Amino acid sequence: MRTALRFVALASMALLPRVARAQETASDTLLTVNHYLDWEQVADPQIAPDGQQIVYTRRWVNRLEDKWEAALWLMNADGSHARFLVKGASARWSPDGTRIAYLADGEPSGSQVFVRWMDATGATTQITRVTNSPGELRWSPDGKSISFAMIVPEKHDWQISMPAAPPNAKWTPAPRMVDRMHYRQDRRGFMESGFYHLFVVPADGGTPRQLTSGTWNVGSRFDGLESGVGYEWTPDGKTILFEGLKDPAADYNYRNSHIYSLDIASGAIRQITQRPGTWTDPSVSPDGRSIAFTGADSSRMSYRAADLYVMGIDGGNIRKVSGSLDRDPGDVTWAPDGSGLYFSAGDRGTSNVWFVPAAGGAAPRKVTDGVQMLSLSSLSRTLTAVGIRTTFTDPPDVVRYDLKRPGAPQRLTNVNADVLAGVKLAGEEEIWYPSSGGARVQAWIVKPPGFDPAKKYPLILEIHGGPHGMYNVAFSYMFQNFAANGYVVLYVNPRGSTGYGTAFGNAIERAYPSVDYDDLIAGVDTVLGRGYVDAKRMYVSGCSGGGVLSSWVIGHTTRFAAAAVRCPVIDWISMAGQTDIPLFTYNFFDAPFWEKPDQWLKQSSLMYVGNVTTPTLLMTGELDMRTPMPQTEEYYQALKMRHVPTVLLRFSGEYHGTGSKPTNFMRTQLYMMSWFQKYGGTAVPAATSGSN
Repeated sequence: MRTALRFVALASMALLPRVARAQETASDTLLTVNHYLDWEQVADPQIAPDGQQIVYTRRWVNRLEDKWEAALWLMNADGSHARFLVKGASARWSPDGTRIAYLADGEPSGSQVFVRWMDATGATTQITRVTNSPGELRWSPDGKSISFAMIVPEKHDWQISMPAAPPNAKWTPAPRMVDRMHYRQDRRGFMESGFYHLFVVPADGGTPRQLTSGTWNVGSRFDGLESGVGYEWTPDGKTILFEGLKDPAADYNYRNSHIYSLDIASGAIRQITQRPGTWTDPSVSPDGRSIAFTGADSSRMSYRAADLYVMGIDGGNIRKVSGSLDRDPGDVTWAPDGSGLYFSAGDRGTSNVWFVPAAGGAAPRKVTDGVQMLSLSSLSRTLTAVGIRTTFTDPPDVVRYDLKRPGAPQRLTNVNADVLAGVKLAGEEEIWYPSSGGARVQAWIVKPPGFDPAKKYPLILEIHGGPHGMYNVAFSYMFQNFAANGYVVLYVNPRGSTGYGTAFGNAIERAYPSVDYDDLIAGVDTVLGRGYVDAKRMYVSGCSGGGVLSSWVIGHTTRFAAAAVRCPVIDWISMAGQTDIPLFTYNFFDAPFWEKPDQWLKQSSLMYVGNVTTPTLLMTGELDMRTPMPQTEEYYQALKMRHVPTVLLRFSGEYHGTGSKPTNFMRTQLYMMSWFQKYGGTAVPAATSGSN
């Protein structure tokens, strides 16, 4: 029997398609994968209340453990005297600027809350010793307390009469009991049974006091997923305004939430918003009389841009202040004098900062402008803002800008200058073109360094996920690396994308995929019309929503020489029972599949696998809970049954996506290019050394 099994295994190996070596030529002048191990990231800059110093998170690759490490760095407000401060993340300044609170590994285990004095002594104190991970740190206005959110475990009480185990017995553990719709979450695994609530702890250490309780969660949730809590103290320190859904039946909630008021002393909770909707991110005005918040009324729309509202502290006098902007406001921050609100908004592939008067009656106006992605992370009393800025050729860095006298942001960090020194980066061209139904679609063409329009280049159509997301002008290592290897890259914001208004984003409602496919193909035709793309060497790829569409593309056209379908959804019926976002899946259809299966099948790319002849590389993380591995396996087996050239790569240690671990990001790039080189010719000479 063992001999027979060995024969079958060896025979199966012999049937595997031969692929090109998954490598590229290392280079000092082009951005190849060998540079990625030296890549760094910055995030979450926070300016001191007096505007004199900035603390931020800096991340780098731990080459031995194949993970990203994080530490807090400190610098002067002009970017000078930058230095390592302490291991940790999520730093927040105390109201008087004398201390920071932050999260770091501590005792007894896991993440804990720490406070560091910002004077010459640099004294640091661990102020919590909790058994679950705290998050969302906020200082009380008087600086005496720190609030945070944390899960409160819930014990199951199903008792069965099992006999006692014999001494030293090694019995199988009891089964995991699941009694909720939402019991798993991508990047976290199986969710601990319990509910997230607010706590407060003295800033000099002590026992945390639980502020909220019950069988419901603080924090607005999309399809039951825990993603932080929007909340804020009132200036008098007596009240906390928070988002959430105080409803024991919230497990069946798709995206509704309310704003609540919590009295710190008594624990009394009062619901502030009354209209059904998604109401999030409460922010209290400096005088404590008003609350700004974002959201929209309840709707079955797949996508609707949020609006910005202001109301009285008691919930009265609600008014929409964002006017007809029709873009999603983020980073909402009150002006120090309470006159209005600053916020960022994604718009046609860019992000800038806007201002709107709190009284309403005036349209929001742009405070910053430029072809950039710019955030508003923190604001000092003097209207000096800090954030993260990136462009197509500038990786993300910390910047400072003056909201009183808007101008070009001043870059304060340049963490990848050493990596990019002497490296030739790809160029980019923004295009707009017509598609079906009179739609105008925005896209970008990435051209290899030394691009010659008289030559013919291979093309990669890379499709974004979501589907409600937005490609933008930010620096992309993926695109730069493809271009460094001789590929033209096309990336598109088809209908369904955000940043173009509600109608554009909702155009795929109850029909995903549909017109988004038209937009992608129209983009390919537009680039082909430029004359520098080899029509026989065109490739399509994408992950998540991009996996949905790339699998749909090859089921509807044979014009691509090869495909790399990553973490896809190919069967909506089985997806509904496998994913960690079941309500999102059901909401995309008029009725459940047991009532109207035809629509579910019509929108599933698995139903079009009979049309596929494109050689297809499938790539999915083994831990993926968003678009789980069985989705990929269904498609793989169908392609094998049809004898379509295909390989399935199961990425170890990866949840959704295939690039969270540094080595897996590099593998993703190299395997894709190797597969494309096999079907259409080599874009660059093969490397002579290395391993996968």
